[in-house]
Amino acid sequence: MKHIHFIGIGGISMSGIACMLKEQGYEVSGSDRSENDCTRMLEDMGIPVKIGQVASNITPDIDTVVYTAAIHEDNPELMAARALCPQVLTRAEMLGEMFDSSETPIAVAGSHGKTSTSSMLAHIYMTAGRDPSFNIGGVLHNTGTNYRTGAGDAMIIEACEYTDSFLHFHAKYNIITNIDPEHLDYFKTFDNEKHHFQMYVDGMKEGGVLITSPALRPLFDSLLKDRNITIQTVSLEEPADFTASNIEHHTNALGYQFHLIHHGEDLGALDLYLPGMHMVYDAVCAAALALCEGVSFEDVRTGLAAYQSTKKRFEFLGMYHGARVIDDYAHHPTEIRAQLTACTEVPHRELYLVFQPHTYSRTIAFYDDFVEALSLADHVILCDIYAAREVDTGEVSSSMLADSLKQKGVDAVYIPLFEDIVKILEKKISTGDLLITMGAGNAVKIAEDLLKTVAEN
Repeated sequence: MKHIHFIGIGGISMSGIACMLKEQGYEVSGSDRSENDCTRMLEDMGIPVKIGQVASNITPDIDTVVYTAAIHEDNPELMAARALCPQVLTRAEMLGEMFDSSETPIAVAGSHGKTSTSSMLAHIYMTAGRDPSFNIGGVLHNTGTNYRTGAGDAMIIEACEYTDSFLHFHAKYNIITNIDPEHLDYFKTFDNEKHHFQMYVDGMKEGGVLITSPALRPLFDSLLKDRNITIQTVSLEEPADFTASNIEHHTNALGYQFHLIHHGEDLGALDLYLPGMHMVYDAVCAAALALCEGVSFEDVRTGLAAYQSTKKRFEFLGMYHGARVIDDYAHHPTEIRAQLTACTEVPHRELYLVFQPHTYSRTIAFYDDFVEALSLADHVILCDIYAAREVDTGEVSSSMLADSLKQKGVDAVYIPLFEDIVKILEKKISTGDLLITMGAGNAVKIAEDLLKTVAEN
């Protein structure tokens, strides 16, 4: 039996890959810097996880080592793996091998909406009885996991562009939701980022379908015209192959009912129980690909109506003395704007936002856009910037963001300690308010700690 070891196994994608390989019969182990929900889940599955990344974690029986992009070359465990193991792969290389071996490889790429669109698609395929495999960047509430090992021919993945991970994935059916300036610490320029998306699309398998927006079609047309790959466009705002009409709010629930239009033909009504027009767009993208790949409209309708979102995507966490508490992963100005706009669809008195910026480079690159997006909230509390893979150079800070928001007349404050933020929220939040913690870091702990105070009293 082949033994595969994961360095950084507690990551959302890494843990999913590890579980899939375990279910396929491989011996799997791993390590991470600290314990989290994913490492605890892995241990429950019988996958041993060592906390701490040291050379002694690499034992002679390990055949393959997989590591994340967050692991640097001077990591002692990775250095030992390179010296002792027959095969050392990045996360993307490992997932790419699994993906390319599937009969129907389906990927969702784009700057925003990847997790929501891929999880909607996965749920549609499960509803249709296609028994898909999937590995995506969020935990589906419908399944309680971010992965699935199915017996069907389809494998659905979220294709991340950062460090060119998506160049290892060769989809036959592909969605590119959008392209925004993002990860400029890696791509340097927006033009270079778009070029890398072209490289990704150029790697698609023959005879497939690309779903994207009308604005992006010219970027890919010349690459695919002789490849027997069909491009289908999606838009809610301009003519496209797939659009939505008669979009109406549900009267007794969040979300919308809308009609799906394909080449001018009304295919019928769909229900989606999530707020935000960006979610309708994601749903139309998922529906378009499923229909192009042969899933029936009735299965699309049933799958979307029963879809319950994923963790950290406008996730309802509980009530704090009559105020709703939501958590969301948004960390780019476009995503923040979309989610704060979605908040207007949730009845509330005052909107409190606790935002944790993610990486210094992103905060610098989109500083003015962050200020504009954050100003949509009534009250903004800023945590320290979540450094992730970066070092603080002193060029930007959450305190600076708070000052810029104050200059726009926004009630904004910078508070470095999570426990102090909890104490302030305890005093300020009232019945009927809406609190949303937001960011790709660990700001959700603030919401969780606040809700614990209710449970303890």
